[in-house]
Amino acid sequence: MTTAVHALRYPRPSALRPHRLDLATGGGATPHGAADHPRFFDGALRHPDPAAAALLAVADVAAARYHRPRAAASLDPVVTADGDRLRFESFSGCGGVHARLDVLPEGLDGAPSGHGTTNVDVGAPLREALRLRTPGEHLTLAVGAEHIEVGVGADTLVERKVPLPQRWLKGFAETQLLTARFDLRADLPAAEAARFLRTLPTGGRSTVRWVLPARSALRPTSRPGPGAVCLPGPERLVALRPLLRHATGLRVYAPPGTPTGPTASAWELALPGARITLTLSPDAARGFSGEGGLLDLLAQPTATADADTLDALLAWEPRIDAADLAADSGLNPDRVRAALARLATAGQIGYDLADAAHFHRRLPYAAGRPEDANPRLRAARELLAAGAIGPLLGDVRVVTVGDHAHHVRIGPDGPVGCTCRWWARHRGGRGPCSHVLAVRTATQDNR
Repeated sequence: MTTAVHALRYPRPSALRPHRLDLATGGGATPHGAADHPRFFDGALRHPDPAAAALLAVADVAAARYHRPRAAASLDPVVTADGDRLRFESFSGCGGVHARLDVLPEGLDGAPSGHGTTNVDVGAPLREALRLRTPGEHLTLAVGAEHIEVGVGADTLVERKVPLPQRWLKGFAETQLLTARFDLRADLPAAEAARFLRTLPTGGRSTVRWVLPARSALRPTSRPGPGAVCLPGPERLVALRPLLRHATGLRVYAPPGTPTGPTASAWELALPGARITLTLSPDAARGFSGEGGLLDLLAQPTATADADTLDALLAWEPRIDAADLAADSGLNPDRVRAALARLATAGQIGYDLADAAHFHRRLPYAAGRPEDANPRLRAARELLAAGAIGPLLGDVRVVTVGDHAHHVRIGPDGPVGCTCRWWARHRGGRGPCSHVLAVRTATQDNR
């Protein structure tokens, strides 16, 4: 997997001062173009204790590796301002946990926030200061300084160079696709949320657990079945523990239907004026980047051009409805979904489970072409270019790769299986193999 080096440069360290939290911003995107140190908000936090603790939790996820823990550089959280709220996001170092804190309009007291996305400096000194903060103190928040000194000296400049694997960016894209398909499966009051989360392990060997929503509680069950929700790697919810004293409830989201094996799930802790959501990959040893859920959508021939059409309509909106985009753009819903997938790979789209809507942001990292980050998509297009897709023979199309022939079985709605090793191992559970993807694309091109 390709790894780039991302340079984070801040004019000064973020700091927790008496009654004020100053978050330094790095380079980012705004409606007016790129900005070295954008300024998004300056005002009071109406609920400072839960907001400060939740920001620390997001930073802790960025510094964590839940699978095979080892020391690693962490990437500072990303903050998106979309006019009425602030969203802080991070990914764990192992790529299997996505954390997002939404500080909602009712949690902010000040002028409306600006629009844009950037990194914020949440290094070890600030994390320690947040841990030692005296509860109950009034706290204002500044995201970006109003004035940046000219000629910042080496003693105040903060610069970190951290590895940015493609899988980290792919994880952002895959999580929005997965969560957009989730249903609300449980809604727990604060007391039951605290009881449940305190029973979970905080370390040791990772396991996959199953829980069954029962009224306003979650009960353990031994296996997947009707109504069951997967809790993969329960120790990965440890970041929520320090927030339980502030929690007002816990909502659990998971794919619809009856599971037959481990699935991703999302755990949203409601706080006064905010909410924090941890989305867990189907296994602690499995990051989101390999899920392959976007591949079919990215392979559609109109996705790139349609993404350019939708890009002009997004406008940093905090709630984006796909049906509204279809009406405004004149594209049908299938083309809108494919275009949103293309925008997601470029870091421009996230998904908010509580609002059941996408939101616009621009991650401050170069995403490159979808083919560069998705080897199966690249391989499928190489197969098409080489004329490797044979004609339909009954319900099979043969894909010739060198001296190997792979048989792709065709069902009423398109390819449904392949004789290759990837399909035998995953059975479509992690997206299509390159052969199925090539046949599906060839079928679309011939319509």
